[in-house]
Amino acid sequence: MFEKNPVQMLCADVLQYVSVPNWPNLEPTVLSEFAGTFMFLLFAFGGTNTVNSAPLDGRSENLAANPSKLVFICLCFGMSLAVNAWTFFRISGGLFNPAVSIGMMVVGARILIIIAQILGAIAASAVVYALQPDGFNVLTRLGGSTTVVQGLFMEMFLTMQLVFTIFMLAAEKHRGTFIAPIGIGLSLFIAELMGVYYTGGSLNPARSFGPCVVTGNFDGYHWIYWVGPILGALVASGFYVLIKTLEYETVNPEQDYDTPTKKTTVTSSRGGPDTNGDPRPRDAPEHEPYAGGPDLEAGRSPV
Repeated sequence: MFEKNPVQMLCADVLQYVSVPNWPNLEPTVLSEFAGTFMFLLFAFGGTNTVNSAPLDGRSENLAANPSKLVFICLCFGMSLAVNAWTFFRISGGLFNPAVSIGMMVVGARILIIIAQILGAIAASAVVYALQPDGFNVLTRLGGSTTVVQGLFMEMFLTMQLVFTIFMLAAEKHRGTFIAPIGIGLSLFIAELMGVYYTGGSLNPARSFGPCVVTGNFDGYHWIYWVGPILGALVASGFYVLIKTLEYETVNPEQDYDTPTKKTTVTSSRGGPDTNGDPRPRDAPEHEPYAGGPDLEAGRSPV
C-alpha cells in the first residue's frame, strides 16, 4: 500500500479537526449557509444602500436626524434575516453569522460553515456594489462620539442577546420552533434599533467584513466587529450551557404541551426516537401536539 502524501495527511487532519463525518450531509449545509448569507445580506445591504444614498442635490444627511431612516435600515436587516432564516432553517438552521456559528461550536458546529458565511457576505457585497449606481454606503463605522471601547462592548452585548435568542428559539426544540426565524429577525431588529447609529449595528463579522473586502477600505478599529460579536456569542453560549446544566426545563416542565381540561394521561412507554421512532420526550403527555400529525397518531395503539 502507498503511504499518504503530506497534502493528503494535512487534509485528513483538517477534516478531523472540523468534525466532518459525512460529506454528502455537509455539502447542503455549507451551500445553504453560503446562499442564505448571500440572500440575507443582499437585501439588507441593498435596502441600506438605497436609503443611505445622498440626496439629489449632493448634500450629505445626518442619519441621527432622520429616525425614519434608522428604522428603515433596522427593518432591512431584521426582516431580511427573518425571511431567509425561515427559508433555510430546515437545511442548515439559518445562521448566516460567523459569531453565531462560533457560539454553536461550543455544541459541535463546523468551521466550514463559517467560511461559507464569509464568502456569502463578500458575494452579496459585490453584487450590491455592482448593481446600485449611487455609491456603496453599507460599511459599519462608529457614529457620533462613540469610542472604540464603547463600540466593542455594544457589539458584544447586542450579539449576546441575538445569539441567546437563537439558542432558545431554534436550538431548543419546542412548540414554537417552527416560527423561530420570526423571533430571531425581531431580535436583530431591536438590536439594530439600539446599535445602528453608534456602531452600524454589525453583530456579525461577515456583515462588516464583506463590504470592506469589496471596497478595500478597512478602518483601524475594524477588529471590534470581530472581537465584539465573538465575545457576545461566547458569553451567550456559556449562559446557555449553564442553564442547560441546571436543567431549566424542570422549572416549567409542561410549557410546550396543551393545557388539558382534565388530568393529562402521561406515559413512560413512548420509548423515544431510538426505540420506536417517536420524537417526543419519554414522559410526554399522550396527546402532545408534536406527535407527528394525524397519520402517525392513527397508527398508534391505545395506551
